Amino acid sequence: MASDRSSDLHVEMDGDGPPLLLLHGFTGGARTMWPLGRRLTPVRHVAAVDMPGHGRTGMPADSQLFGFEHTVDALARLLEQRDHMPADIVGYSMGGRIALGLAVRHPEHVASLSLIGASAGIFDGVERSARRRSDDDLAEDLLDHGLEQFVDRWMASPLFASQVRLGPDALADARAQRMDNDPEGLAGSLRGAGAGSQPSYWHDLAGIHTPTLLVVGDEDPKFRATAMRLAAGLPQSTISVVPEAGHAPHLENLEITSAVILGFLAELDEGRQAAGGWGPKR
Repeated sequence: MASDRSSDLHVEMDGDGPPLLLLHGFTGGARTMWPLGRRLTPVRHVAAVDMPGHGRTGMPADSQLFGFEHTVDALARLLEQRDHMPADIVGYSMGGRIALGLAVRHPEHVASLSLIGASAGIFDGVERSARRRSDDDLAEDLLDHGLEQFVDRWMASPLFASQVRLGPDALADARAQRMDNDPEGLAGSLRGAGAGSQPSYWHDLAGIHTPTLLVVGDEDPKFRATAMRLAAGLPQSTISVVPEAGHAPHLENLEITSAVILGFLAELDEGRQAAGGWGPKR
């Protein structure tokens, strides 16, 4: 596996084939996505990124990079620098929101979307402002009381309750990974790329003609409902509900999640070959 920090973002790359960008969720990192990424490397050249504030990217030299759209644009530059356009994008939770941002702001960079437990943001402006204040308070709490308390509270959230099925060793590894993050970096990510700071993309969905797979865990009712709303707005989308999984189906049921995404990519490849080329048709 190759590793690179020539851009603003730390990137790890492996595999053969057309490019695929792999984007993790909040408090995660490239390493949390590689169990899925390794299943994709036989058919894709996978680039897994540590987002601003996370992993080996850590604290960016330019604090503006924490901003949601600044992060989206930095990922677009990354794809340009590596001549990885267009790329299939697989994003989980925060990474899924950012993947949608790429499709809105840089559609020529995106060949397909596989969104795991993702959203188009908060539609209502009042609710979005309230969430932004909540994210700010959470960031202050993190800095005031330390990373350990924050991580323990984060992992105890009902959203992640189903991950108990992973077992104590896997949960201990997940906690250790989260503890490797920079607390200032996570606070910056909350303030800059949290759902409260993200533009609402709900009105933009009809203009996204990129083939899109919406992956959601059967035990994640909130995001199952969100996936249905997304599917209603996205012209070329399909939903896959993963059994025996909550908010992180790529961790809780890797076999089915990877099979679903590989099947989606195989169908796209067949269509591209039939059309005589690779990449989205505009």
